[in-house]
Amino acid sequence: MNHSQHSTIASFIWNIADDLLRDVYVRGKYRDVILPLTVIRRLDAVLEPTKEAVLKLNAQLDKAGIANKHGALCEAAGQAFYNTFRYTLRDLRARAKQQQLKADFEAYLDGFSPNVQEILDKFKFRNQLTTLVEADILGGLIEKFTSNDTNLGPKPVYDQDGNIRLPGLDNHAMGTIFEELVRRFNEENNEEAGEHWTPRDVVRLMAQLIFMPIAGDIRDATYRVYDGACGTGGMLTVAEETLQQLAKDHRKDVSIHLFGQEINPETYAICKADMLLKGEGQAADNVKYGSTLSSDGFLTMEFDFMLSNPPYGKSWKTDLERMGGKGDLQDPRFTVQHRGEELSLVTRSSDGQLMFLVNKLSKMVPATGRKAPGSRIAEVHNGSSLFTGDAGQGESNIRRWIIENDWLEAIIALPLNMFYNTGIATYIWVLTNRKPAHRKGKVQLVDATSVYQPLRKNLGKKNCVLSPEQIQQTVNMFLAFEETEQSKLFPNEAFGYWKIVVERPLRLAVHVTPEKLAAFRKTTDKKLHKPADLLAGVAGGSKPHTDFNVVQQQFEAALKKVDIKLRATDLKALCAAFTWKDEAAEPVVKKRTKEGIEFEPDADLRDTEQVPLLEDGGIEAFFKREVLPHVPDAWIDHTKTQIGYEISFIRHFYKPAPLRSLEEIRADIVAIQAEAEGLIDGIVGGRT
Repeated sequence: MNHSQHSTIASFIWNIADDLLRDVYVRGKYRDVILPLTVIRRLDAVLEPTKEAVLKLNAQLDKAGIANKHGALCEAAGQAFYNTFRYTLRDLRARAKQQQLKADFEAYLDGFSPNVQEILDKFKFRNQLTTLVEADILGGLIEKFTSNDTNLGPKPVYDQDGNIRLPGLDNHAMGTIFEELVRRFNEENNEEAGEHWTPRDVVRLMAQLIFMPIAGDIRDATYRVYDGACGTGGMLTVAEETLQQLAKDHRKDVSIHLFGQEINPETYAICKADMLLKGEGQAADNVKYGSTLSSDGFLTMEFDFMLSNPPYGKSWKTDLERMGGKGDLQDPRFTVQHRGEELSLVTRSSDGQLMFLVNKLSKMVPATGRKAPGSRIAEVHNGSSLFTGDAGQGESNIRRWIIENDWLEAIIALPLNMFYNTGIATYIWVLTNRKPAHRKGKVQLVDATSVYQPLRKNLGKKNCVLSPEQIQQTVNMFLAFEETEQSKLFPNEAFGYWKIVVERPLRLAVHVTPEKLAAFRKTTDKKLHKPADLLAGVAGGSKPHTDFNVVQQQFEAALKKVDIKLRATDLKALCAAFTWKDEAAEPVVKKRTKEGIEFEPDADLRDTEQVPLLEDGGIEAFFKREVLPHVPDAWIDHTKTQIGYEISFIRHFYKPAPLRSLEEIRADIVAIQAEAEGLIDGIVGGRT
């Protein structure tokens, strides 16, 4: 089934909402009815061929007093779920009275197996039944969803001549329709920027990026695929299909198990239904509900392949609070030992997208040999993951941890307007803990922003698409690993820098004038009056004292002579009243050691510099060349030096506009002059 057919069915379902729910629900609430009914109808259509067999077996098991019937009924249904109510959804169309229809429909819902009950509960669909019955539209909805004008079942519908009238929907096609409906509802409701549903063309590209590099290494084995922000499960479905096809091409027999976690109850329900429809109850059990960050459903598990489009530009403050807050967060996923120091991988609470990537990295299979070949990851991010966060902050620490462990293979820039709900720049990060030899120590940046074809009609904000040929084009650039106009190769260290703190000495002048002394006495505690007088004896006179160190020594001696001990706050008050910064004054000495004199730094003159890790001669060479010629009294506070990483993607691919020729400029000037003269003539000529 092609995209046009998907859209036709999605539009048919969408129109049901407009036809029947318009006067009962606001448009933003249509999804509360339409999405669960779409799932219910799909489940019902799949079960129709084996309905009688299930009813017969259920009656036999009841008669025999057998309570544990789940496995047997699933086998009879030929699915990982079943329904034991005597009617199908089509049968309920004959129930004319609304109250009887409500009772029968509730009994129909109750007839589903327990794994379907969880799906219905997450939709909260039973809460809608009273409204639907009171509005007398439940029967109309059932009639529309079971109409002969559309087919939500897996088998085709034939006409009288034996020709296919309505093609069947496989699970992939049904998943696409679910995603299209969700997209439309999100667009209708102006969902926040973080809700970016991933188009299937982008998902196919991601799947190719994680599978193609190891296509020749696929073995007769079991593989686990994971998505920590799985939505309706589209990425898992595409990944499974891609891996199965590669295995078939290489004549390998693989067993694929899908795992996902989703926090939105509605999309979780759709994903779980999709997994049930695949025919494996275990697949549905492997989809967990809840937050991946604060309630990881797969704490001890490792996965071979992982891919996601996590929410970006979206707060995870609630998760952070559940995890103990930034100061008390103990989750071992987000605090790691790296090269002898402890790194916090906790990002700003306003955007948690990189936290999802860290979660995946914590679940990599160790790359210890052929039987443990490591993991591959593809994840979509917006541009902020490339550069936000200063050295030592969570985002920068994550980039550092990834790159210094040599896990980052490539970052691919996608075309703008690829996603349904946003037109922002997006990037696919490709990572592995088992780089091939030719990629070790290097990162590839690929500019695929021009590789697309426009859509005839926008889908939300999505105005372009990746054809199979264009997906292959981008994959080929990645696999080639060559320096081209669209592909750049860098050593890992190219993205790192030292953040150094440059200090300059504090220079203070001191002068206790009679006026200042009088003002000080009026505004301070009497206990400071005597120390102020002693300071006046040292730093009074007709002009300021520009060597604070001498004044300090003499003042301390005067205090000692009369046995006065001052607190730090008292000294601060005296300094505030009688000192000021003076560039011509001597530097204030902090302490004297065998190594030399250490000056008190001036916080107002403190500066920072970023020194590339690849700087020839390192920090000291940079400091001598870039700082000391301008501020000879400066020094580096090495205790504050930190390592940071950022990826300036745009800078590496920036193409300045070509300069215009003098002839072109001259022609434009002449044209503007002519136009201006014409306007003036028109104005003047129009006067009477």
